Amino acid sequence: MNDGDFSDDNRWMLPEAVDELLPPRARALELLRRRVLDVYERWGYELIMPPTIEYLDSLLTGTGRDLDLQTFKLTDQLSGRLMGVRADMTPQAARIDAHKLRRNGPVRLCYVGTVLHTRSEGPGQSRNPVQVGAELYGHAGVESDVEIIDLMLETLSVAGVNPPHLDLGHVGIFRALAEEAALGEECETRLFEALQRKARGEVAELLDTVSDADCRARLAALTDLNGGIGVLDQAGEQLRGAGEGVRRELQHLWALASRLENRHPGMTLHFDLAELAGYQFHTGVVFAAYVPGQGRELARGGRYDDIGRVFGRARPATGFSADLKQLLQLGDAASGVSPAAGILAPWSDDPALLGEVRRLRDAGERVVLALPGEPIPEDGLYDRELVEQEGRWRLQPRQ
Repeated sequence: MNDGDFSDDNRWMLPEAVDELLPPRARALELLRRRVLDVYERWGYELIMPPTIEYLDSLLTGTGRDLDLQTFKLTDQLSGRLMGVRADMTPQAARIDAHKLRRNGPVRLCYVGTVLHTRSEGPGQSRNPVQVGAELYGHAGVESDVEIIDLMLETLSVAGVNPPHLDLGHVGIFRALAEEAALGEECETRLFEALQRKARGEVAELLDTVSDADCRARLAALTDLNGGIGVLDQAGEQLRGAGEGVRRELQHLWALASRLENRHPGMTLHFDLAELAGYQFHTGVVFAAYVPGQGRELARGGRYDDIGRVFGRARPATGFSADLKQLLQLGDAASGVSPAAGILAPWSDDPALLGEVRRLRDAGERVVLALPGEPIPEDGLYDRELVEQEGRWRLQPRQ
């Protein structure tokens, strides 16, 4: 819609792909938010509340071009510096761990809040999602990846999402193979993009510039290394001869797969060594949760070691995030959440009435005072009322 389409009659319209939640759905989202944060607290994750807006050079540190394109930018009228409205809270959490907290040992942080995107990530996707997520800093082993994935799956379970299947890849394998092949930066970027599309012909054309035939074969093999856990055996064969970095990252995937199979025996695991989501941001394993019938992941994450280096402290890091509104839409957390039944009370300065209203509210009841001169809405929000009987205020069903 252009500026000329607006008039006094449609000023109520929201921008494209920007949405809002009304009763009772907003209440359902808030209840889900509380349940999720309660889970995170029980797992030892501490809540942070970063600002909605920051200086751009801090907000986009180490995140790559995709997040830059998704970030709204403006000039700070106080300093003249360029600022951005956060499109992802993960860099903010990394800044807090590295610069503000500066703790030794593992640090577990969680967050929930609205982020803003310049464009929708797909059909039907909101440009103002409510991002929820968790990050674990200070541990480089497979155990922290397992914990983060377990917590991601627990988040989906709390939202009532059907058991998902999990896609796993590993950015580090591609990075190590690209380094062995001595790919230039431009060629590596183009190859990454071709691998995402499984464009075998384009991949082969790009690899023609690599003089080492074994390096070419190993990089080309990534397009077909996808499927069940048997893919890891195939990768061991087809990537044989690669350097220590590739072998180490494959072992990491094996260890992760083994633990996930043990912890979640009914869950489908799918591996794709050409799946390099967040390539410019992540450094190791990447993962995403899907459910049948949904083309877009419900939650995603991965390892992004050393992102805190620019904030003065490089730390191992792994984490995940999801859109709480999407989880509410696809799960059953909203089922049974209706407008809270309430109690209607007359407007009065009677201390006895005010005392009874306070007692009921303290007990968790929803009590609404009927304003003088205004009609009582017949919207089903009040199923009981306070009435005076023989000098005492009593609770009774509404007639």
